[in-house]
Amino acid sequence: MIIETKRLSIRTFQEKDFADTLAIYKDNETCRYLLHDPWTSETAQDFFKVKISNNQLKQDQMLNLAVVSQDKVIGDLYVWYTDMRDTVELGYSFNRAVSGNGFATEALQELIHVLFEEIDIHRIQVNIDSRNSPSKKLCERLGMRKEGYFIADYWNKGEWTNSLVFGMLYSDFLKSVGPMNRSA
Repeated sequence: MIIETKRLSIRTFQEKDFADTLAIYKDNETCRYLLHDPWTSETAQDFFKVKISNNQLKQDQMLNLAVVSQDKVIGDLYVWYTDMRDTVELGYSFNRAVSGNGFATEALQELIHVLFEEIDIHRIQVNIDSRNSPSKKLCERLGMRKEGYFIADYWNKGEWTNSLVFGMLYSDFLKSVGPMNRSA
């Protein structure tokens, strides 16, 4: 799968992407709200091999996609099916050095377009730590609806955390982007 936008290429991970991907995941702040700790020299290769092997979206397999700008991986998009029919959950991580440039919005907008129009997904959801303000704002920019706020529902990194759940149907997507606002 290769997706092109005005500024980005979104594709499966390749061996050559290791250093750029490590730069994303070795950062403490980037990993603060993720379910794993920052990558270390001992763990990075194993984590990266999983990203390479997650190269197709299947009922039992997550899809990882590299977000590439000027031949450099600046982000990681991940998609997996939930237990509900034709419903997927999205996750994303970007190199903090590129934050504020609209890359996450552009990449996710186009991925959401592909999921709805080419893969015929019924519903997309995102589940985030409620303290993750940038991610909350991103979901809102994408036209997602806040559907739930759960108090102390997830044990992560030694503490109970609150979760926000955002959701979107195809009709929500069409309202949020319209034909003139598409990035590609």
